[in-house]
Amino acid sequence: MPISEKTALRGGIISAVSAYTMWGVAPLYFKLIDHINADEILVHRVVWSTVLLILVVLLTKRSRNFIATITQPKIVMRLTISATLLAVNWFMFIWAVNNGHLLDASLGYYINPLFSVALGVIFLGERLRPWQLFAVGLAFIGVMIQLFMVGSLPMISLALAATFGTYGLLRKTMPLDSFVGLLIESLMMLPIALIYWLVFLKTSTTNMLDNEMSLNMLLVCTGIVTTAPLLCFSAATKRMTLTALGFFQYIGPSIMFILATFYYQEPLYFAKLITFACIWTALAIFSFDSVKARRRAIKQPQHNDKK
Repeated sequence: MPISEKTALRGGIISAVSAYTMWGVAPLYFKLIDHINADEILVHRVVWSTVLLILVVLLTKRSRNFIATITQPKIVMRLTISATLLAVNWFMFIWAVNNGHLLDASLGYYINPLFSVALGVIFLGERLRPWQLFAVGLAFIGVMIQLFMVGSLPMISLALAATFGTYGLLRKTMPLDSFVGLLIESLMMLPIALIYWLVFLKTSTTNMLDNEMSLNMLLVCTGIVTTAPLLCFSAATKRMTLTALGFFQYIGPSIMFILATFYYQEPLYFAKLITFACIWTALAIFSFDSVKARRRAIKQPQHNDKK
């Protein structure tokens, strides 16, 4: 492999690890402001991430791309739908973290890759190899085990997986620059967030002029917490294949699992542990099968060339 390719790959790996690590430790940040309601944190997340994204788009000279995208009604309509899904996902994640459900959030993001695969089969006509089908089935069994043993579905986990998985499906079918797309989505949420903040929010921290500077800094930093991992993720996608990048996506939920179990001491009931075990096994099978398929695909052209 040429030095330039090695350097690019190394940079991609660093970017991917940074992105998923930041997503994994995000609960530590949200716990610092867990005395603030999830809806108020969501408002700040929308407002300050919009401000930061505007700066990013301007500094990276994506303005023309932004204007070209915003003038396409069909794209804007689809981004409105994806913005709604993203807002729900953000709210659910904040609520889960600040109400002692970090394990459920971790499970949701473990389920998400397999849920995305199922969406690809249903809506994009993608086909599953036998072992991939087995992995998806095993994940489904894991969720059903919790239903029968506990008497209820892991609704928070499923909601997080469903909203983010559907969001990913919508964005996959829209060939957009990631930052331009996220900025438009944020701008869609911004008027609602501002109206909610100014008219409906009535808490002791609503007026930032009455808050301590340290609290205001934490609230403003929601923009950084939202966009910084995306910056790294975008850099990684340019330097790595999506298949290779996929193996790093388990860093985030793994960190959340460790934080929930060992740092925040959330109870890990037997039924939930069984569900996690099924999901982990399914992901291991799915990943192993993906590696084998990729190696087979690489060897096939080489074999054909020798003929």
